Amino acid sequence: MWKKRIAYSLILLIVGMILVITIFLQNATVKDIDEPRISHMADVIMSTKVSRPGCETTDSCYTPSKIMIKQGSLVTWMNEDSAFHTVTSGFYDDPNELFDSGYLDPHESFTFSFEDIGTYNYFCTLHPWMKGQIIVELD
Repeated sequence: MWKKRIAYSLILLIVGMILVITIFLQNATVKDIDEPRISHMADVIMSTKVSRPGCETTDSCYTPSKIMIKQGSLVTWMNEDSAFHTVTSGFYDDPNELFDSGYLDPHESFTFSFEDIGTYNYFCTLHPWMKGQIIVELD
């Protein structure tokens, strides 16, 4: 008689464990681990803390600070800093009004199409130490 009780107890225990595992697996969430995380797509980044002087010593206010592109290409700048920035053509003391992003909020971007070959300097109107250059080559 005690053998039957042990057998029934074992069967109940096994059935209970199967039920608990089944319920757990049905309620478990599957994370999308195969889906890549996409960061902001940009050619030039304004990284964090470039609103403070110092990035000019490592030429990292705009990253990269100088790029070469083909004629007719688009360039996108992304503000990943917590401060406002601009992308303004020319130099701080001599803007040339070819392009101006206006104030870019954090995580906001600006895109410009370079149709003519040449060298284009740009800067941030709010942070004069921030400067960069686009070199447009023949396609």
